[in-house]
Amino acid sequence: MQVKLAIDFENTAQHWWEAGGRDLWESIAEGFDNNSVVIEESLAQSWLSQAETIDGWHDGPEFAPHPVRLQEADDFDQE
Repeated sequence: MQVKLAIDFENTAQHWWEAGGRDLWESIAEGFDNNSVVIEESLAQSWLSQAETIDGWHDGPEFAPHPVRLQEADDFDQE
């Protein structure tokens, strides 16, 4: 199953990005629009497991707790 990882722009905490999150994001988003990427769910889960280990992952507000969110990929995303 394909899922979408997307930057959550409502999360304004920058520490995760500065602590290594930017490099991790760029490692998976290379070749895409850099705001989101559609990938296999197992790869997304693996990426999220690694992302959670970087300091600042949980620093966002309650409505946007993480700098990157996981969501279902719709038909438009998969074209």
